[in-house]
Parts: sequence; structure tokens; C-alpha cells
Amino acid sequence: MRFLLLSCCAPCSCAVIKKLSEEGADFEVLFYNPNIRPLAEYRKRCDENERLCQRYGVKFIELEYDNDKWCELTKGLEDLPERAERCSVCFGMRLGRAFRYAKENGFEAVASVLGVSRYKDLAQVNLVAHEEATKAGLPYLEIEGRKGGMQELRQQLIKDLELYNQNYCGCKPRKEAE
Repeated sequence: MRFLLLSCCAPCSCAVIKKLSEEGADFEVLFYNPNIRPLAEYRKRCDENERLCQRYGVKFIELEYDNDKWCELTKGLEDLPERAERCSVCFGMRLGRAFRYAKENGFEAVASVLGVSRYKDLAQVNLVAHEEATKAGLPYLEIEGRKGGMQELRQQLIKDLELYNQNYCGCKPRKEAE
């Protein structure tokens, strides 16, 4: 099954990409992260993700950077804590776009690594993903990137590949990001 893997950053996706590529999975990596601020940070994360994909021979796709739309969708939610409604809105925007791209480009399913970080709620990601999957009429493949040695592999790859490892999700409050 040919599927699209939505990636937020190289550190969160490295173990999953390595494992899937070694298993011979038919997938491509999609980078659609309009939540990342400022633009220089977005570029760093995008470039690092592309470098990771090149290492494992996986096709990398970058979509538009639409931070203005993201800001409009999350307006009024800026002061909410991690894992609150802002995250659900953000996941919905990003996963919805990934499903549209997948459908337009002949992919049979979508997966993501949005729930790999310990700062994210995997159940929240999966709930939003299944909602977007229903709208799109394509399946969502749940990926477990924390258990079964994946967290340890992830930490080792970050070190071995000298991956740029950021210290925040991407959606810094507007005044801090500008």
C-alpha cells in the first residue's frame, strides 16, 4: 500500500522513516507545517527533514508555508497549554491538507508522526486524524513511534546523524516568534 507520511520534523520522524525504509514500505514523506515560527526555524526543520529522507532514499515533498492561515485558525487559542484545543486545530489543518494531497496524488492512505513527541497526546492526534480520514475517504495508518524500542532508536539516530533537535513544537506565541 502506497502511503503518505506527514512529518513534523527530523527528530520525531527519524526512527519511523528508518524502520519503514528498511521494511521496504511504499511511502513518501510530506512536510506541511505552517505552524512553525519564525520562518528561519521552519527552513531549518524542513531542510533537516529533507536531509534525513535523502539518507534513507525516501522521496520528500514540501508543501506551501501558510503561517497566516494557521494564525487565523488558531486565533484566540494562543495562550492555551500544550495538548489543548490549539493542538487539535493545528493537527486538523495539517492532516486535512495531507489527506487532500494524498487523494490528489494517488496515495492509498496517510500516516503521521505528529504524536511521537512526548509533548503530544497520541490519542488526540489519532482522533483528529481519523476525523480527517473520514472526510477524505482514505484510511489513516496509526504509527507507534514511542514503544518497542522506537524511542531509544530515535534518540540514538538524533545523536548519530547529528540531527538539529529543536526545543519547542513550532507554534511559539506570536510576540515571541516575530
